[in-house]
Amino acid sequence: MAERPRRKQLADQVAEELQERVLKGEWKPGEKLPTEFDLIEDLNVGRGTVREAVKILVTRNVLEIRRGNGTYVVENPGQVEDPFGFAFYGDKWKLAEDLCEVRLLLEPDIAALAAARATREEVDYILTCCEAVEQAIHSGQSHSAADMEFHGAIAAASHNHVMASMAPVIQKSVSAFIEVTNSSLTEMTIQTHRQVADAIARHDAEAAGAAMREHLVNNRDHIVTVSRGASFV
Repeated sequence: MAERPRRKQLADQVAEELQERVLKGEWKPGEKLPTEFDLIEDLNVGRGTVREAVKILVTRNVLEIRRGNGTYVVENPGQVEDPFGFAFYGDKWKLAEDLCEVRLLLEPDIAALAAARATREEVDYILTCCEAVEQAIHSGQSHSAADMEFHGAIAAASHNHVMASMAPVIQKSVSAFIEVTNSSLTEMTIQTHRQVADAIARHDAEAAGAAMREHLVNNRDHIVTVSRGASFV
């Protein structure tokens, strides 16, 4: 009866060891781990313990098992697609508005930090993402993915890991806004995105923060206006 608790405790220890190796960069995001046999020999534990440790890290979104191909480090270790369970919120209009308010508290400062800290390569990527949004809108295609990439690139360029980890919240907000408004604020999106991107490119933190605030206020006001109209339909 005592064997199972002991193995579980050992599996936790092995999971921590594997996670530490990921954190230290021994295995990078997207990289395949050694075979199960190699891990058994390396860690000097049994097959059951290795498998339990891997399952623990799968639930933490550190590893993923690809059937018939092996175990890999996920692209964004520790991050999950919907960490706060937004998919289960019943009122999508209220969710979009609340998410926009949260972004108003965070993103202007994120944009300001990006303007102060972004490398040349990061600036170039932000501008590329900005252009991708514009091209998608002008071609009549969905700009949701490009929009999320744009805001994610700005968060990454802040060089603040906690801010960058908020990307799922930002991305969900972008997705929710586009969904409830049916992409109806496209020209304003192009204009304010460009103002944010250009300010970051100039390394003008104050202008970047102000442009991001304008962008989000426009989004919030549009959500409120459209939702009131929808409630009467």
